Parts: sequence; C-alpha cells; structure tokens
Amino acid sequence: MDELKETIIKFQKDRNWKQFHTPENLAKSISIEAGELLEHFQWDNTYELEEVADELADVFNYCILMADSLNLDIKEITLNKIRKNELKYPISKSKNNSAKYTKL
Repeated sequence: MDELKETIIKFQKDRNWKQFHTPENLAKSISIEAGELLEHFQWDNTYELEEVADELADVFNYCILMADSLNLDIKEITLNKIRKNELKYPISKSKNNSAKYTKL
C-alpha cells in the first residue's frame, strides 16, 4: 500500500498538481469518477471489465490523494470505519440481511 501511495503522490508531484488537489476539488473528482464508473452499469449488467477497472482505479487514486491532502491514514480510517460498522451491523442482526442498520 505504501508503494502504491508513493507512486500516486509522485505522479501528482511530477506534474505540480498538488496546488489543484484541494479537498473540495478532490471530493468533486471522486464523485465525478464514481459517476463514470456507474455509467458502465446504467442500462444493463454488461460491461467491459477493463473500462470498469480504469474507472475504479480513478476513484481509488483520488481517494488516496484526498487522504494525503487531509493528512489521513487510509488504513487507520478504514479500520475505524469497519469498527463503527461492526457496532451498527452486528452479525446476529445483519447476516443475510441487506437492510440499513436503522431497520434491523
């Protein structure tokens, strides 16, 4: 994961793009790229895997850059969120159930 982050940050640094990568702009970019990912599933369930992979990578890259811009540790915030979700979605209530935690 560290190597991946370093590669993404180097790509950004080599192009002097950090000046444009504010949290606001990165949040917009994440949403835009997520929309582009969703387009592949808009009308049916046929899709080109390579194109989906490219859009997913774009979303992930912007998430890495946003975490970096906010000095957040991806591993730490992800594990913290999983712990919160474990409390909201206990196995005894949520196994085989896709309902939102407020409906369990």
